Amino acid sequence: VPQARGSHPEQREPGGGWGELRGRTGVTYGAAGVAGASPATGVPLPRPRRAQRSEGPRQDYVDAFGEDVDVFAPRTAETAHASDAYASVTDWDARSGADVDDDAPPTGEPASAQGGKGRTFTGIAAAAVVTVLAVVVAGQVVKGRDEGETQSQSATDQARDARDSASRGDGRPTQSGSEAVAPLTYGQKMAVTYPLGATLRGPGKFDAIPGVAKAPGKGQKFTYRVDVEKGLGLDGELFAEAVQKTLNDDRSWAHNGARTFERIYTGKPDFVITLASPGTTADWCAKSGLDTTEDNVSCDSAATERVMINAYRWAQGSKTYGDDRILEYRQMLINHEVGHRLGFGHVTCDKDGELAPVMQQQTKFLDHDGIHCRANAWAYPGS
Repeated sequence: VPQARGSHPEQREPGGGWGELRGRTGVTYGAAGVAGASPATGVPLPRPRRAQRSEGPRQDYVDAFGEDVDVFAPRTAETAHASDAYASVTDWDARSGADVDDDAPPTGEPASAQGGKGRTFTGIAAAAVVTVLAVVVAGQVVKGRDEGETQSQSATDQARDARDSASRGDGRPTQSGSEAVAPLTYGQKMAVTYPLGATLRGPGKFDAIPGVAKAPGKGQKFTYRVDVEKGLGLDGELFAEAVQKTLNDDRSWAHNGARTFERIYTGKPDFVITLASPGTTADWCAKSGLDTTEDNVSCDSAATERVMINAYRWAQGSKTYGDDRILEYRQMLINHEVGHRLGFGHVTCDKDGELAPVMQQQTKFLDHDGIHCRANAWAYPGS
């Protein structure tokens, strides 16, 4: 009996799905595996060795093939090649003389190659798709890396350009972020002059600076309020802070705990320290018989509750002190006018080169009768 070639063993399973088995010579076998008679000789033929079980394959396996596919047909080199595109080439033509009879006529029904060719084309198409995808992915990876390098280089160039632009910015020095946003200290604010006209006349209306500054000492306590004329454009809170710091300095009238000063906002104070325009200052000083229009000075309007500080002098200072000593000049203004409120009158220095007393009219002069006095802001400067 011719041997089957190029095929896998048939795996028969229980269930009887195989039905009758037809041999390569046309002999029909029953379900029990009994051979029929050969149509040519009438002699019963032996059962092929490969059909050891009567059970057929699962029906769903048989149904998986098309109607024109014979699952029992032997595979030739051509059909094997067409149905398995990845089979080894040696499997297609490997035939031994003992197992293969080249002269034997073909038996059985020819197997259709339609399903095999479809699967071949599907496998080739799948391989082509995988290849294309691999190329696309590789291209995207390379492109992403190149774009990442380009963006990184672009960011570096932009940062370098920004630094170069900043270094070329009009030749002006740059400041760090902390220096740019750091608030000015009290001393820095008090060392700055401000624009204000010598003939300015305000509306004569005042705003009391809110808040309370407690008296720090235990001496005789004086209470005061700070008023600032509307429309001056000056820092009223800085002015109030300067009054409190100056009066309670040990070099001032609080020396050795003799006095202490407390700023209040409501209630009746002992006096009101008032920052006002030159015109308004002149009006209030005139109520006490004082003329401040000459030399544009300040005064203690003793007939009223107000100690008047001329805003022009507060903002601009005087020639006797100069712009570089504006802080000391402002301290002198406060001490001098409050000194009048406390009962002290004008005096001058007696010897050349001495410090001018705080009650000297230092806004007007430092030198008198051939004696040169040095500027001084304190009642007790040696403390």
